[in-house]
Amino acid sequence: MSKEVIAKKAEIVDAVAEKFNAASSIVVTDYRGLTVEEVTELRKQLREEGVEMRVIKNTFLKRAADKSGYEGLDEVFSGPTAVAFGGEDVAAPARVIAKFAEDHDALEIKGGMIEGKVSSVEEIVALSKLPDRDGMLSMLLSVLQAPVRNVAYAVKAIADSKEEDAA
Repeated sequence: MSKEVIAKKAEIVDAVAEKFNAASSIVVTDYRGLTVEEVTELRKQLREEGVEMRVIKNTFLKRAADKSGYEGLDEVFSGPTAVAFGGEDVAAPARVIAKFAEDHDALEIKGGMIEGKVSSVEEIVALSKLPDRDGMLSMLLSVLQAPVRNVAYAVKAIADSKEEDAA
């Protein structure tokens, strides 16, 4: 093997290791059995959520994971492998892929990484069930509003009872 080929492979491993380090979450899938149209649709849905999906050789993935310090991912890097790299929304890759897998039996989640920790399929599926950022913010807002709303109801009830007493 020439030095140029080795250097090129090292560049690829470095680039993939950078993606590992920059990603908030990573979901590794087996896409065997999906049609080109289905893979294109999955990529489109992921891109809309700010997630990049790449098909990368398993040897490059293993070396990049080792270089990034993610031990325990070697067993998921076998067979046809596509990797979804999440950005700001940690749950986005898991949410999109799990939803897509419900309608497409051929897509299988093999494992991944969530915020720097190697994660099992079960943990990724659990993460996929969390609401998105907007959903969580609206839930937080309703929790914060509840005490204020209760005080307002109490004040109104007192005012109403005083009106009845005066009448």
